[in-house]
Amino acid sequence: MQWLSNSWYRLHPVRWLLLPLSLLYRLIVAARRTAYQRGWLTRHKMRVPVIVVGNISVGGTGKTPFVLWLCDQLKQAGFKPGIISRGYGGKARHYPLDVTAQTTTAEAGDEPVLIARRSGCPVVVDPDRSRAAVHLLSQQACDVIISDDGLQHYALERDIEICLVDSQRRFGNKLCLPAGPLREPVSRLQSVNFVVYNGEAASQRYQMQLEASHWIKLTDPEQQLPLSAFQAQEVHAVAGIGHPQRFFDLLCEHEIIVHPHAFDDHHDFSAGDLDFGDELPVLMTEKDAVKCQAFAHPHHWYLPVTARIDDSLAQAIVNKLKDPTDG
Repeated sequence: MQWLSNSWYRLHPVRWLLLPLSLLYRLIVAARRTAYQRGWLTRHKMRVPVIVVGNISVGGTGKTPFVLWLCDQLKQAGFKPGIISRGYGGKARHYPLDVTAQTTTAEAGDEPVLIARRSGCPVVVDPDRSRAAVHLLSQQACDVIISDDGLQHYALERDIEICLVDSQRRFGNKLCLPAGPLREPVSRLQSVNFVVYNGEAASQRYQMQLEASHWIKLTDPEQQLPLSAFQAQEVHAVAGIGHPQRFFDLLCEHEIIVHPHAFDDHHDFSAGDLDFGDELPVLMTEKDAVKCQAFAHPHHWYLPVTARIDDSLAQAIVNKLKDPTDG
């Protein structure tokens, strides 16, 4: 419901109608977290450290590029990371599901497949993250687990919590669902170990910039073009991500003439979604590309992005893994 999510980021009368539901939701969230903290509900402790990467709002905050960055930093520090995910958008015949570069997005969801292809690390998908973690450790020689989008999955104990925030949209109207975009109140940030802002954020210690340098053809990944290749050209820009406008804005910044086509996050693309009745280039994110390769055409291109973050964050995470009392 695009109109509802849009209402979260501007003054809209619908929020007053939904406010009672938001208050009820917030009470349920608080009660659930308290139940896990006090041991009334079972929490599962793994034999290796668990790093949770998530956010307190719905929609895209750049978790996937951050997870890829984190995997790379941990490997450079001598760790052997593995990733667990719920696999939103995928429907496997059985769980836990080991995700490889050959696994389809229909089975595992788009983000786990992308992470498996880009990171080279073992990835396991399961709606039950604790079960996914146990399976991962039984199959792989991992010494640290990254739980992708697992901030609210309190059944799995965690050693480090990292919360990502979109610096453009931040927290919207600061209300919890459904009147606002928040899964948990803003005060939750006080209890996480690290808060990372995606984009420019004045006075914030940790900031992430997403960098792109080239386009890759879906039908032939060996064929690449510089980022400036479509400058001053008309294109169709397709985005089925949490914050499509960020992708469209990036293209406009590079003087590309954009015909935007926004889809819901995790949209299950079909060939018809990319048929615009002309031969203009179709540009998309890498996350969307993993779902479109089966019916791609030669004029379809995607843009891989890489997270750039200050080295001090990587060092702080590694220090806390080696010494849990640090920080």
